Amino acid sequence: MTAHREFLCSSARLVLPFCLLVLIANALLGPGFAQEHPVRFVQVPRDVIESRLRRVAQENADRENALKQIFTEAGCDGDHLREQPVKHQKLPNLICTLPGTSDSVMIVAAHFDHVEKGDGVVDDWSGAALLPSLFQSLRAEPRKHSIVFIGFTAEEQGLIGSDFYVKQLTPDQTAKIPAMIDLDSLGLGPTNIWLNHSDEKLANTLNGVAASLKLPLAVVNAEQIGDDDSTSFRKRHVPTIMLHSVTQPTVAILHSDRDNLSAISVDDYYDSYHLLAAYLAYLDAKLN
Repeated sequence: MTAHREFLCSSARLVLPFCLLVLIANALLGPGFAQEHPVRFVQVPRDVIESRLRRVAQENADRENALKQIFTEAGCDGDHLREQPVKHQKLPNLICTLPGTSDSVMIVAAHFDHVEKGDGVVDDWSGAALLPSLFQSLRAEPRKHSIVFIGFTAEEQGLIGSDFYVKQLTPDQTAKIPAMIDLDSLGLGPTNIWLNHSDEKLANTLNGVAASLKLPLAVVNAEQIGDDDSTSFRKRHVPTIMLHSVTQPTVAILHSDRDNLSAISVDDYYDSYHLLAAYLAYLDAKLN
């Protein structure tokens, strides 16, 4: 997450938006959400999720290589895994594609680069390391959408990797993306939605999935902290949802020496993975 750390939205300002989100989701999805709309995915064991998180490297080139290796181990290789060279950058975007039966494409993304201070485990190896596991969770069942998992380069330099990726898309390709899910800075606590960077329908649906799984979810808008890769897509009118775990007490961890493995709550991190796997399976089944 690119950061200008000043303040997060106060908790008092979060109460009403989240209450409204719950009410809207319940009205739209109904109390029988989980029973009426079962989703199929393979749940990767917790020890595997944790071991992939622990494979964080200090150098950005080593992080990209580690992510590539984990994708291969998860079953994404050959023609399905490629590097996209990014203009004026030493490191590429890393792209894994799970083919679907339609020409519609869902994008799930995180950035693998980090700033010099700290180990960059939270920001954003936490997001990048989940991408292969989410691919692994979804690959066992036929999917309607092609699901593209992207490890973006150079987010910390100003969303360079994601901006480059979007600029290579034609208007027709952009129109066929019903959802872009951005993962940035997970594991500090339960999953949060940056609602001001998220499509209302995508957020409401996530709330319904979280409620059905009895997993925690809150709204924390991170205004004046910085930006994230979903912005590159929103500028092209792609529906996005931005997920993180930052709160006012934990925001100082980002871009500091405290951003290391000890900052991660593995229980919360695994809950975020579980929620995301179910959410992606549900979106694939229900989105046009």
